[in-house]
Amino acid sequence: MSATPVLRCLVMAAAFVLSPASAGADGRERVVDLPLKGGDHQRVLYLKPEDAWATVVMLPGGAGNVGIEHDGAIRHPDNFVVRSRALWTDQGVAVVIPDTIDRANLRGQRSSPRFAEIVDGLIAFASTPSQQPVFLLGTSQGSIAAMNGAAHAKPGTLAGVVLTESVSRMGGSHETVFDAHPDAVHVPALVIANRDDRCTVAPPDDARRIAAAMTAAPSVEVLMVAGGIVATKRPCGSLSPHGYYGIESEVVNDVVRWMRQHTR
Repeated sequence: MSATPVLRCLVMAAAFVLSPASAGADGRERVVDLPLKGGDHQRVLYLKPEDAWATVVMLPGGAGNVGIEHDGAIRHPDNFVVRSRALWTDQGVAVVIPDTIDRANLRGQRSSPRFAEIVDGLIAFASTPSQQPVFLLGTSQGSIAAMNGAAHAKPGTLAGVVLTESVSRMGGSHETVFDAHPDAVHVPALVIANRDDRCTVAPPDDARRIAAAMTAAPSVEVLMVAGGIVATKRPCGSLSPHGYYGIESEVVNDVVRWMRQHTR
């Protein structure tokens, strides 16, 4: 199935019910298949600690294909939002990580109205098991999805949005966070950039330009970090400063502190 029909099926979905496919080895991870009209399902990995006080919907970068298997195994575990999931739950934050359908490539689609509806459905799913605050967090290409979702979120459903190493310069996906309606974001926002990021489509110096574009947000904070290990030849790869490789705990701690400020 091509990527465009996949998006169409998702938008057609009217409702969903929790239907866990399996639980992870630590008892906190569940694979949930969200039923969609037309017979398709969107698979998500859902982690909820007993002391959860907030939920974050994690939107991965790259093509968006995480490769979540029925038993909870993950084919592509390197992305920051996947790799760091235990760090969030250790701090009482529930995590929702969506996969794509039929391993579809999401490049070029994340700023579309259809994808905004997909993210809206993920927000609804995240708020169903509990009434805790829900945040969006996107990294790299996933920040386009997070910006788009925040721009179109129903009033009162979203506590805030976090954009990390955002794609702000045009590249192979032919879209950036500026195509995702930043001026329509009406929730608090945090923009994080790594001074050591060498990804040409996500230059750290663009962080303040991204923040300035969210003119309707009640508050926008820019956080500059530094460091990371280079374990790949790809400067935009997950195992590099672009993916916070080696400084995951520092970044998660910073985001959690910001989230707590916006859940009081």
